[in-house]
Amino acid sequence: MTSIADHDAYIAAAAEPFRPVLAHLRAVIARTLPEAEEIVAYNMPGFAINGSVVVSYAAFSKQCGLYALPGAIAQHAEEIAAAGFKATKTGVTFPPHKPLPDSLVERLALASRGEGEAASS
Repeated sequence: MTSIADHDAYIAAAAEPFRPVLAHLRAVIARTLPEAEEIVAYNMPGFAINGSVVVSYAAFSKQCGLYALPGAIAQHAEEIAAAGFKATKTGVTFPPHKPLPDSLVERLALASRGEGEAASS
């Protein structure tokens, strides 16, 4: 796999069904974390604050993922499960035809930012 230069390149390289979902995730996160810098880390697009990645997203063969710091996922674990999504310690996966609700993306991004700020102070 070749290295991805930026968010636009990542979204353009994704399979067609994933592109609108990825573009929407990017927009919601950017709106929620306006102080964050768009970065690419581990070949995934993400958002960093003060040099630390706080949230990122990706597309795979059959699903998308939103990744946040572990405390953010744990804080919203019940809500994630109640909405019918699968979570790991650091992420939530979902099919492109059933994207995460914007409000959940926003809460995860804000909680991850808060965890990142607490860890750096």
